Amino acid sequence: MPKRSHRPALCTPSRWTSGERRPRALAALRLSCVTSVTTSPSRQRSVIQLSAEKLGFTLIAEASDLGVSARQTSPFERPSLSSWLRQPHEYEVVIWSHVDRAVRSVAHMAELIAWGREHTRTLVFGMPEDDHPLVVTPQADGSTIRRCMDLAHDAEREARTISARLSSSHEALRATGRYGGGLIPFGYQKAPHPSGSGWCLTPDPETAAVVRMIVEHVHAGQSLITIARELNDSDVLVPRDCHAQRQGRPTGGLRHGRDFERFQWTSGTLSKVLRSPSLMGHRTHGGKTVRDATGAPVLIGQPLLSDEEFQALQHALDARSNGTRQPRSRTTALLTGVAHCSGCYGRMYFAARKGYPYGDYMCRATARAEVCPAPAGMRSDWLEAYTVDRYRAATATDTAVSRELLLDSGVRVIVAKGRCGGGPARLAGPDTSRLTFTLDERIGARQNS
Repeated sequence: MPKRSHRPALCTPSRWTSGERRPRALAALRLSCVTSVTTSPSRQRSVIQLSAEKLGFTLIAEASDLGVSARQTSPFERPSLSSWLRQPHEYEVVIWSHVDRAVRSVAHMAELIAWGREHTRTLVFGMPEDDHPLVVTPQADGSTIRRCMDLAHDAEREARTISARLSSSHEALRATGRYGGGLIPFGYQKAPHPSGSGWCLTPDPETAAVVRMIVEHVHAGQSLITIARELNDSDVLVPRDCHAQRQGRPTGGLRHGRDFERFQWTSGTLSKVLRSPSLMGHRTHGGKTVRDATGAPVLIGQPLLSDEEFQALQHALDARSNGTRQPRSRTTALLTGVAHCSGCYGRMYFAARKGYPYGDYMCRATARAEVCPAPAGMRSDWLEAYTVDRYRAATATDTAVSRELLLDSGVRVIVAKGRCGGGPARLAGPDTSRLTFTLDERIGARQNS
């Protein structure tokens, strides 16, 4: 999937290009919610431009993350900014209009300051309410760091207050069947509430037709993987992208370290749509029906499926699951997020072998509704032992190796598809010619110093 460009260049006044080269600065914008009347991005740009002029920096580019929450994502997880933070050699300064545009967490501020010191980069916060921007150089003293932490603490506390207020408001809206914002259930669209106050949801002719088509395919015996592939081939947007498009925001985003122009339908995405009581017109919260004081479902509008049709759909889905559906648990597999298939560069996941103390790491392209040209797999004990041995050799350490340590160290193991045939040699251990081990060079150098 082609990547989106995150580097729209800012116009640099010609007077900045004359004479001695000034420090290059990256403008960083962020906004949690974007609407057609939003003016915040332009205000942020004005503050950043003014800060650059005051401090004598040359703005070279912009990292814009609109529709991204600072409370839920650190600067290193945002689609646009994260790609720039991985390339600090292209600039000397990062400028935000305010601390809360950068972080809403003390922990994230500490990470940002540590990054600046490690790469000798300066952080600037415009602070329009003050007479001068807040500048955090790699050599910043204790008082500057304390001020940053205090401002980050204030931003974090404000975010918690806003979150609590919104939760209370949404609870009241759910009780009355009104739409309070957020992802619109697939098959629906926003419409004025019959009471004349606020909004409700009504069937969307286009996506409701897609839902009915999917239900027909399920009853016809098609697998969810096959249906997902057909939806992707027909360029049908997933619920998340459909909502983003309606909000005037770009589709796609960052997932598992990969940037997508558009997200793909998968069997998991389909299952969430087909299992949701919203198909019966129910207001849902946490995937379950919201009920009023009498226990009756709170309705959001006209149902897409009758109660009988919804139950028949659930029976059809249950019949093909063989009773194996269980709540998802947090993985304990050592190499999840570390092992990748060379055929599609997707993550490999652990699959247990019944009756064996070990399992296998397998390519799961089909679960993403993708076709891998060379799906890889390898015994879990072999691949884990290989990875641990290579990590310890590369870092000259005999410390206990955890999944978190491997991920923090930038370890990646690429597994190629095995050859057909073989013999007793295949039981002796892993074919290391199929394996490629890489480690973040900075981590390795730090460990060996």
